[in-house]
Amino acid sequence: MTALEPAVSRASVREALRDAAARLARAGVPDPDVDAELLLAHLRGVGRGEVQASALRGDALSGDESAALEELIARRAAREPLQHITGVAPFRHLELAVGPGVFVPRPETEMVAQLAIDALRAVPDAEPIAVDLCTGSGAIALALATEVPHARVIGVETSVDAFVWAKQNAAGVAADNLRLVFDDATRALPELDGTVAVLVTNPPYVPDDAIPRDPEVRFHDPEAALYGGPDGLDLVRALSARALGLVRPGGTIVIEHGEWQGRPIRELLTADGWRAAATHPDLTQRDRATTAIRP
Repeated sequence: MTALEPAVSRASVREALRDAAARLARAGVPDPDVDAELLLAHLRGVGRGEVQASALRGDALSGDESAALEELIARRAAREPLQHITGVAPFRHLELAVGPGVFVPRPETEMVAQLAIDALRAVPDAEPIAVDLCTGSGAIALALATEVPHARVIGVETSVDAFVWAKQNAAGVAADNLRLVFDDATRALPELDGTVAVLVTNPPYVPDDAIPRDPEVRFHDPEAALYGGPDGLDLVRALSARALGLVRPGGTIVIEHGEWQGRPIRELLTADGWRAAATHPDLTQRDRATTAIRP
């Protein structure tokens, strides 16, 4: 720079994050400070902690970084899901690839996976079989396969788009005990009838007229992964019947559902012949999953 050239002012990381969070807050983004940090971390290819440290040090953004961050913030302010922008979603110890065409795994589903993992670990078999129906991105199936490595795990998905994401995620994890199957969950795996120790599913369970409030869900999650008929339980009924064929006596079914659906799901499972139906809350104390035992 010569003496005649003006100095270029560069925004500090702290200022950029503050302004980005304010813009996201105005757009109604639930966790604007977190999302601003995660977007800058994604842009820089570092962890969120490094971004926080950079802000504390008083570091500055380059001009290119400022322009790129502005683009990312604009997308998030338009309520494009954070996970679609970054291309990844955390789930337990995993980092899953996600994007258009697949349901983004939620933190509350981690406790659903835990119920299935606990049940699978309690099986005394040398190689117990677990099935994840409606596997989507493969989140639950991969958690089972990696956290219970002596088990055989099968994930079933009928959406082409979601199946592609599940295959990508499985390829990125060393889990030789996982198999993915492209099939209708209500008739899949007849060769396993009567052998499955744990069956878990996160099916579409939103009632058809209960349109989600969050734009990220309403406009970006696949409708086939959300809506489950007038009461949200059409596929749950079909999966309960199919699971009775797949699960062996003494085996467990684990079903994720909405917070008001515990009682009707317990009733339909009991009517189908399942025993000891019980509903479990998530970390927010909302009913999130129901389990039952195959007689």
